[in-house]
Amino acid sequence: MTQDINFMTKTKALIDNLKSVCANYGLGNDGNEFKIITQVFLYKFLNDKFRYAVKQENPKLADSESFSAALKELSDDDYSDLIDLLDPNIPRLQPEHLISHLFTKQNDDDFAKLFDDTLRQISIDNAEVFSVKSFTGAKDTLFDELSQYISDSSQRDAFCKALINKLFEFSFEEMFEQKYDFFATIFEYLIKDYNTDSGGKYAEYYTPHAVARIMAQILVPEPVKQVKCYDPSAGSGTLLMSIAHQIGEDNCTIYSEDISQKSSNMLRLNLVLNNLTHSIPNIIKTNTIALPSYLDTKFDYIVSNPPFKLDFSDFHASLDKDAFKKRFFAGIPNIPKSKKESMSIYLLFIQHIMHSLSDTGKAAIVVPTGFITAQSGIERKIRERLIDNGWLRGVVSMPSNIFASTGTNVSVIFLDKKADSSKIVLMDASKLGEIVKENKNQRTILTSSEEAKIIETFNDKTAIEDLSVVVSKEEIATKNYSFSAGQYFEVKIQYTDISAKEFEDKMKTFETNLNVLFSESKALEIEIQNNMKSIKI
Repeated sequence: MTQDINFMTKTKALIDNLKSVCANYGLGNDGNEFKIITQVFLYKFLNDKFRYAVKQENPKLADSESFSAALKELSDDDYSDLIDLLDPNIPRLQPEHLISHLFTKQNDDDFAKLFDDTLRQISIDNAEVFSVKSFTGAKDTLFDELSQYISDSSQRDAFCKALINKLFEFSFEEMFEQKYDFFATIFEYLIKDYNTDSGGKYAEYYTPHAVARIMAQILVPEPVKQVKCYDPSAGSGTLLMSIAHQIGEDNCTIYSEDISQKSSNMLRLNLVLNNLTHSIPNIIKTNTIALPSYLDTKFDYIVSNPPFKLDFSDFHASLDKDAFKKRFFAGIPNIPKSKKESMSIYLLFIQHIMHSLSDTGKAAIVVPTGFITAQSGIERKIRERLIDNGWLRGVVSMPSNIFASTGTNVSVIFLDKKADSSKIVLMDASKLGEIVKENKNQRTILTSSEEAKIIETFNDKTAIEDLSVVVSKEEIATKNYSFSAGQYFEVKIQYTDISAKEFEDKMKTFETNLNVLFSESKALEIEIQNNMKSIKI
C-alpha cells in the first residue's frame, strides 16, 4: 500500500510538472494545453512500457549502463527479432525514439524539430495499433507536432527541452511489475482540468466510479470469457474501463463510438493505461445515431451514459431512412419549434442499444428517471417492448445529484435478452448516499457499504422494505408499464385498538376543532368583506 501511494504521488507530481512547464511558456489554460499534457504523458508511458517489455525479453539489456546505447549496438537482425518477440500491444520504438536518447540530445541545435520528428515517426510506426479511426476510415495521428503550439519559435527548443527533463526524472517501469488499480485515479487526475465538453456534443466525459462499478458488477456477476463490450457514447471510457476490469482485460474486447475527437483521444489514453491497448483500433469517431459504424455488429455487453438532451435537427431527416426503420422501432423525437437543444436524443440511444444486443446480450443504460414512468410517446413504447420481449432485468433509481454535471435525477435500466421475467428487480436507492460539497455545488456520494447493498440486493433478487421489490412482467404491464419501484411498494395502514368511549372522545375533539376552524373562517370572511367595502369608498 505504501509503495502504491508512493507511485501515485510521483505520477501526480509528473503531471503537475508538465502543467508547470506549459504555464511557464504561456500555455496555462490554453486550448492546446490539453493536447500537450495528455500526449507527452502518453509518450512517457509508452516509452517506459517498451523499455520494460524489452528488458523482460532480454534481461542483459537491463544491466546495461545506457539502455538506448545497448539497443543501438544490436544488429538489425537481432533488433528485428527482439521486436518480433514483443506482445502486439507493446509500442514499436527505435533506440533514437527513447526519452533517454532525446535527453542526451537536448542541447543540440533545432532540438524542437528533433522532438517533433521523433513523435511523428513513432506515430507512423505504430499507426496500425494506436490510431483512432473516423467513420470514413481515416486515421488520426498518435502525436501532434507539439512544439508548434509555442507561437514564439525562438522558445520552442527550450520548451521541448523542459518537457524532456521532466519526463526523464522517474520511471513507470516498477509499476509494471504488478497490477495496480490506481490508473483510473491517475487518468481522472490527468484530465480533471480539461473534462468539459466545449462542443456541446455527447454529454458526459465522466461517470461517477460508484455508478460505473454498480453497473459492471450487476451486469457481470459471474466470470465470462472472450466477450465483446460496447459503448455507443463512450466519452473518456469510465464505463468501459469498469466493465473490462470486472470481466478481465484479457477476456474482453472493447468497441466504442463517440462524435468527439477529444473524448476519443481521452479514451485511447485510458485504454493504454488500463492494459486494453488491443482495443484501440475499435475506437471510432463518428455520429453514432446518424452514421453508426457498428450497425450490423451484435455485442455481448453494452454500457452507456448517453447524452439526455441534444439538438439533432440537422440530421433528423436522415434518420427516417429504411435502413434505420428496425433500429428506431419506437419512433424519432420530433423537432420542437423552440428549444431544439432539449430534443431527447437519449431515446435514440436506448433503441440503438436494443438493436445492438446479441441474442444473449446484456446492457446497462443511464437514463433520466422520468423515462421510467412516462405514460405516452416513445418512452412508453420502449418500455412496452422491453416487457413484452422479456428483456428487462431491473431498474435502479439513483440518489439526486450523484452526477456532478447534471441536476437531473437518473436511473439505470438493466437489460438482458435472457432475463427472468418472473423476477424483475425494481429498486429505489434515492434515499441512500451522503451529501458532500464540491465548490459551490452539492453532490451525493454512495458509501462502499451502500454500493455493496445495491449490488447484492439486485443480484440476489431480494425484496427489502422501502428499497426494492421483485415483480413479474405481468405485474408491470398492469401498472401501465411503470418501472418505478415506489409504485409497487405496499401501502401500510396502521390499526390501533380503542374502546367505544375513546372513539367518542376523539370524534368530539375533531368536531370541536372543526367548529373552531369554521368560526375563524367566518370571521376572516367578514373582515375581508369589510376591507373591500372600505376600498370601494
